[in-house]
Amino acid sequence: MHVLGTAFAFVLTIGLFASCGGATYNSVKRMQKMEEGVSNPTTVEELTEAIKKYDARALDLVTTQEQVGIWYKILGTRYLDREMYGEAMECFQRAIETFPNNANLYYYLAISAGYTAHTALDFSANGGADAKLKQQRYLRLAEEAYQRALTINPKYYRAMYGIGVLYVFELGESEKAIPYVEEFLRNQTKDTNGMFLLAHAYCDVGELEKALELYDRIITLNSNPDLTEDAKRNKQVVLNSLHGVQ
Repeated sequence: MHVLGTAFAFVLTIGLFASCGGATYNSVKRMQKMEEGVSNPTTVEELTEAIKKYDARALDLVTTQEQVGIWYKILGTRYLDREMYGEAMECFQRAIETFPNNANLYYYLAISAGYTAHTALDFSANGGADAKLKQQRYLRLAEEAYQRALTINPKYYRAMYGIGVLYVFELGESEKAIPYVEEFLRNQTKDTNGMFLLAHAYCDVGELEKALELYDRIITLNSNPDLTEDAKRNKQVVLNSLHGVQ
């Protein structure tokens, strides 16, 4: 997709400063900030403009690329805040080109791709096939991004929970979610959301006794009255299923 338009059509070159002679990089940066007003951009518009100017004019290519990567990360989070998920996804993909071992970037990419999957539309009007194909591509991208985040940081608990949600509620592959969410709860021992998620996965694969144990844990914790009531209702549904009650 080309939603970012010409704002991100980079021309990475240092030839523009070939005539600077002995000028230092810091002096060029200071002159650039004074001349172009690129100092500490914060808004979407400022970040977009900064990327264009800094990327096209900087003297030190490596330092420039790092700065642009940082701005892409910031811009991506701004787009996430605005619920502009496709744009956010592209920004995080570009940031990863600069920082390929940053687990946070893969996590944010996974979040963005997951949300983007829900906005996939069938513009060809061919019965929804295109939309479903797009949705699956985005969901698999989210899966891959979560896995990459966990490869880089095996104790990235948010990614464990995120991929669990993806498998249970988006991809319908609860058996794949179980090891991730089990590991999540071994460390986040009082996280009731994780318990609900794992209980759901257990029910999906027929491990009803394990699901009951988790609902009992939630009820015992009683951290939130509404969640406790939800756990009681879910427990009763599981008990009815075990005893063959319709």
